[in-house]
Amino acid sequence: MGETPNLQELLRDWPDRPDSLIPVLQEIQDQFHYLPEPALREVAGHLRVPLSEVFHVATFYNCFSLEPVGRHLVQVCLGTACHVRGAPRVLDRLLRDLRLGTPGTTADFEFTLRTVRCMGCCGLAPVARVDANTYPHLTQAKVPGLLKKYRRKEQAQAAD
Repeated sequence: MGETPNLQELLRDWPDRPDSLIPVLQEIQDQFHYLPEPALREVAGHLRVPLSEVFHVATFYNCFSLEPVGRHLVQVCLGTACHVRGAPRVLDRLLRDLRLGTPGTTADFEFTLRTVRCMGCCGLAPVARVDANTYPHLTQAKVPGLLKKYRRKEQAQAAD
């Protein structure tokens, strides 16, 4: 795994105690955008925690992913208010525009599409979030422009 030296450096900053598990996993998730299995094995050894416990924590919390995710995380709220106000149509448009059959990660790892049950802003329904940005009153017609905005960010960063 090419990331191992960075991981070992990251682990050196944490005490080898079990109570460091969640913050260590958060830092690995931030660095690699998912939790690679070899990293989980190294974490278990460093923190002296059974590998089964590391996997339990990594799979219990939905903020962790064991699969590689895209550069941009797109979350569509399917809570009651969002559902009633058109979120399923927004989701269908996102699936179509991202060329996905079901929520997941695009082949180019640019986007990961997920559904969530409630974002806590029902008065703004339907709502989606891209990375840390929330988009209220989203419609099918707004989806192409939204995706274009994030694709442009990627193209601008690649040109630098």
